[in-house]
Parts: sequence; structure tokens; C-alpha cells
Amino acid sequence: MEHDFWISKWHNNEIAFHEAQGNPYLMKHHDFLSSTDSPRVFVPLCGKTRDIYYLISQGYDVVAAELSELAITQLFDELGEQPDVTQDGEHKRYHIPGLTVFVGDIFALTAKQVGDISGVYDRAALIALPDTMRIRYTKQLMALTGKARQLLICVDYDQSVIPGPPFAVSESTVRSLYDGDYVIARQESEEIDGGLKGKAPANNEVYYLTPR
Repeated sequence: MEHDFWISKWHNNEIAFHEAQGNPYLMKHHDFLSSTDSPRVFVPLCGKTRDIYYLISQGYDVVAAELSELAITQLFDELGEQPDVTQDGEHKRYHIPGLTVFVGDIFALTAKQVGDISGVYDRAALIALPDTMRIRYTKQLMALTGKARQLLICVDYDQSVIPGPPFAVSESTVRSLYDGDYVIARQESEEIDGGLKGKAPANNEVYYLTPR
């Protein structure tokens, strides 16, 4: 992962990718993650997303991973919570009831650290990674979560117009990465008004990934 790139984004407050109001597709589709009476959802590369607030408010126990410690201190500040912070292997572990965040490299995280997971919410991870890193990422995500079901939200557009991030994720890309392990169902494909960054036509895409 390009650590320095993302760390600099947070330190320079270049976080246009951050959705201040949370993601409307999560609010519409979160029930897909409620596969058990006590759902425990993993959020990879979470930043300080307000989607975490929403998941907690809906009764989910949230486990998340993020490279930038600045993002996580801001997350807990905005939650108005003082987390318990401990060292857990190569990661710092921030914890309050209902939320655990591991700060550090997601590729160094282990399934033992994460614990049992019933679902994955990926809105910011796959689109943040170039093609060269996606196979490694998806294999790690499945290893961490025991191939838990996923709510995947991504964006598709002509990558030759804008270099990214966010990087384009087509349906064929999703299938090439996950088809061997999941039944993939595209739930929505909605045109982004004004395109991506006003430069390229683009669609928001919502997928349900159910373990085979």
C-alpha cells in the first residue's frame, strides 16, 4: 500500500473522498449485513467515515482498520468518545463498546486480532487501490473475515479520463476478484450527477456478495 500517499492526504486535509453525511447506499442496503442476531461488521480502510456512526446506531458491532492514526483520532473526537488505546502487535487498537479500530497496515492484520466477523462493508477500500494491489487486498480481506458476506459500494468510469483515486471498479473487475468465492449480485447502478469530479461520466455501483 502507498502508505506515504494516504498519510499525506490526511495530514494535508485532502479528504474530498470523505462523505460528511455518510453514505446513502449504506442506509438503504445495510440490512444485507444483518445476517445474524448480533452482527459484527468489518470496515476496511475506514478513515473517519460517518458510516461507522450509522452502523453503530443500527445495532452493529463494528471492527475497522485504517492506516492513518490522525483519521482515527478525529473519528473518536467527532464521536465525543475517549477510547482505550493499546498496542496489539504491529497495530494500535482503539476501542470503545461497539467499536474497535486497528491502526496500521491492513496487510499485517490477522484474523485472530479481528475476531469473528459476520459481514464486510467496503465503500472506501477497493476503490482506493490500483489494479496491482487488488488481488492481494481481496485475498487478505477474505482471510481476515472468513469470507463473510460483503456490501460493496464502488464507482465505475473511464479510468483513462481520470487517473484516480478513486479508481474505477467495473462489474467485470468485481467478478474477476470474487466470483470464485461469492455469488455476486449487482443491486444498483446509478449515474453520478455531474460525473466524477466534473470530468468523467460515472456510476455508483452497489453489490451484494454472498459466500458460495
